[in-house]
Amino acid sequence: MKVLVTGGAGYVGSVTAERLVADGYETVVVDSFLKGHRDAVPAGATLVDGDSGDAAFMEKVFVDHGIEAVIHCAGRSLVGESMVEPALYLGTNVAGGLNLLNAMRAADVTRIVFSSSAATYGLAPSPIVEDYPPKPVNPYGESKRQLEGALDWYTRAYGMSAMSLRYFNVAGASDELGEDHSPETHLIPNMLKAVLGADPLNIFGTDYDTPDGTCIRDYIHVLDLADAHITALNMTGDLSGQHVVCNLGSGSGFSVLEVLRAGEAITGREVPHSFAPRREGDPAVLVASIDKAADVMGWRPRRGSLDEMIGSAWRWHQAHPQGYRE
Repeated sequence: MKVLVTGGAGYVGSVTAERLVADGYETVVVDSFLKGHRDAVPAGATLVDGDSGDAAFMEKVFVDHGIEAVIHCAGRSLVGESMVEPALYLGTNVAGGLNLLNAMRAADVTRIVFSSSAATYGLAPSPIVEDYPPKPVNPYGESKRQLEGALDWYTRAYGMSAMSLRYFNVAGASDELGEDHSPETHLIPNMLKAVLGADPLNIFGTDYDTPDGTCIRDYIHVLDLADAHITALNMTGDLSGQHVVCNLGSGSGFSVLEVLRAGEAITGREVPHSFAPRREGDPAVLVASIDKAADVMGWRPRRGSLDEMIGSAWRWHQAHPQGYRE
């Protein structure tokens, strides 16, 4: 199968493309390199520079490369930025996503896996199930919700086949590819950077109603997420006219202090850190129910421990202390 990965030079997209290549799929990566890294595009994938939100460009990519299915990982993903620049997020993630869907229609490409987000749920009670009404509390989550809504209608009206994967906090690395954002907003890479000499880790809030007072979050290893994308891709062959939504995570959670202590144990070093007040809108607990993914996709995480997630990320950051900018 010839598969296109949009955003295939980013964190999730690159590892997904790497797994596709390893599994024998003919893999094409489209990336504008607004945030991605050329060195993250895996060997064996065909790279096409460009914007996946440009309908005319994408229609040509589909035809020229004989694309049969899409894994859509491209888009903006900084929650804080989305609060001050909602136009960027609705423009890139929603309008650009619609342009991609219309290019697929024009090229008669009907199968898509959408890399969505738990941000669609907003402040839902945990464990969060898929039939909880989406109530995003930021433009990033709203942009994901709106493109999921479009997929509902495109599958019904145009016979497309779609799966949306709402995943929680992604962590870890493959042997070759890891997490390198600018700015970095995620807990585990910022913790490891602090160990390697960057700014101390900020811990926001110590008075939540949790066992140690810090927030609890669900984490998923990036390799488990890549596997889920490929499983979903294969399922789209039997989903004509349907859009299926599944949560992905570990089904349990870890507090910020649990992550910090695990990081210290794995690195053998103290994590420089400081405490700060709560951030507005941060719920105490966000944990996924992953029963539907098990029932519908036959998927369960295989690398769900902090040792596996932090350990693989630590190995990658040690080998790439400056990320892909070395």
